[in-house]
Amino acid sequence: MKKVTPFLMFQGGIAEEAMNYYTSLVEDSEIKSIARYGADGPGTEGTVMQAVFSLKGQEFMCIDSDIDHGFTFTPSFSIYLTCDTEEEIDSLYEKMMDNGTALMPINNYGFSKKFGWLVDKFGVSWQLNLPA
Repeated sequence: MKKVTPFLMFQGGIAEEAMNYYTSLVEDSEIKSIARYGADGPGTEGTVMQAVFSLKGQEFMCIDSDIDHGFTFTPSFSIYLTCDTEEEIDSLYEKMMDNGTALMPINNYGFSKKFGWLVDKFGVSWQLNLPA
């Protein structure tokens, strides 16, 4: 086994938009590769057949699924970001809350200086932490 990589399945052709969004928010992040469906399918032409992006060196794979599944992301699996400054956590939280939903509004819950848990506009769950 070479490595373990989190895998995100998006529905509705939004994988590339999500990757661009995430890599624009988190410093030292990039889209590493994108393979797209062609005219012969089986997915919608131009959507993401498979892509790899990284956030602070952590690689993620993702796809656009043309199949309408009865499930999507769940908050019980989340991406956990440890922030370095109060400005960083506040900025990330504010940007990710644009059309997102707070699960735990940003606050001091006793286990860290500042913490927030949210679901972003793409349905992905994030925990943002500023250690004490």
